[in-house]
Formats: sequence, structure tokens, C-alpha cells
Amino acid sequence: MSCWWCHNPEGIITEPENFIKETTIDGKVISENVVVGEWIGLNELIKEIEKERIFINESGGGVTFSGGEPFLQAEFLFNALKECKRRSIHTAIDTSGFTTEENIRQAAGFSDLFLYDLKFINEEEHKKYTGVSNKQILKNLHVLAELKSNICIRIPVIPGINDNLGHIESFISYLLKLKSIKNVDLLPYHFYARSKYQRFNRINRMEGVGKQSDSHLAEIKSKFVNAGFKINIGG
Repeated sequence: MSCWWCHNPEGIITEPENFIKETTIDGKVISENVVVGEWIGLNELIKEIEKERIFINESGGGVTFSGGEPFLQAEFLFNALKECKRRSIHTAIDTSGFTTEENIRQAAGFSDLFLYDLKFINEEEHKKYTGVSNKQILKNLHVLAELKSNICIRIPVIPGINDNLGHIESFISYLLKLKSIKNVDLLPYHFYARSKYQRFNRINRMEGVGKQSDSHLAEIKSKFVNAGFKINIGG
């Protein structure tokens, strides 16, 4: 997927990337080659997680596998989930849902929580703004609901793209059919990634788009609350 509003464009390509970092000191520009991203093995990852064990235990938190898309490395994800499970560490998968049903079913056996992105219900709009169909995404969501997985829906609220009340009603109508889902995070658009697009020489298709107004967010929230959902703004 390649969402217009992606906040982590460095996570789209699956290999580490290089960029030139320029720093000006006393009027002199110093250039430095920087590598973003690194390969890490399962044992190294678990070692890093265990360093946070005291904070995990005291906060009641755990580990969230995010990205980019964690299912791009499905086998590694499954092994990491199993190891966390073995160590009694709570796990969450932050996913677009754009993967196979087989992957979803396998992950459901080891993940305590799915943070599941929904960007559109309409397939053509989903294709336009993300580059792919959402048929498999919606099918996978139904699978998780049938398995009674713990699911929190996360909706990026993008000004002028999916934030009008017609879109909001389509989200609500669709989610009401999945009776086990009650938690929804509304994620207001922000432009913190602008410098990343410049750094990696990528086109920013959201150039000039501002923040969502608080009053419109409140209106969207009230629509979901009135329909019986528990809403969190941000996440």
C-alpha cells in the first residue's frame, strides 16, 4: 500500500535506505551519508524487548508490532509473537489488514490485540488513495471478528478525503454489523512527516493540507458515540 498521507514513508520500501544529511555549522555545510533501517534477528529483538521488562510490567503494557506493515515479514512476526507469548508479554499488531487470510488466522492465535486500520469502506476510493483494493482487508476484519479477537479499529481522519459525514456514516454502518467491535481510535491527520518526504526525495501528495478542526473531530466523535462505540481521539 502507498497511502497519500503516509506518516512513515521510510517504511514503504522493505530495504534500508540511504539519504544525505546536511548540517550547517558556522556557515559551513557538512554532508553525511545516513542509513535508515537495519536488519535484526529474533534473538536481538527479544534482547531489546527484555530491556524494557520493568516498564512493561509496571505499566501493564507490552509490545506492538507496527511499520509500515508487519505482515510484510510474516514469518518473522509469527516467531516474535510466539516468543513474546512464551515470556508472558502482551502483544499487539498494528496492521492495515492487507495480507492473506491464512496470515491473519495464524496471528490471531498469538496476538492479544489487533490495532486494525480502516481508511475507506468504498473500494474505488480505497484504490485511489492507497493503491490497492480493500476487499481482502474487509474480509480479514470479518475473520478476526468471527474468531472473537480483541480488535480496536483505527481510522485516520484525513481532511477533504475521508472526513465528511457521508464517509463517517459508512464506517459506522459497516462496523455495526461486526457486533464484537466497540473500540475505535480516530487518528487526526498531522503533517509531522513533511521533512521525511524531503529527506527521501518523495512526492508529498498532502502538501498544503492542514490539521483537522477540533469542532469537526468532536462532531465525528459524537456520531460514533451515539452509535454505541467507545471512542479515543489519537492513539
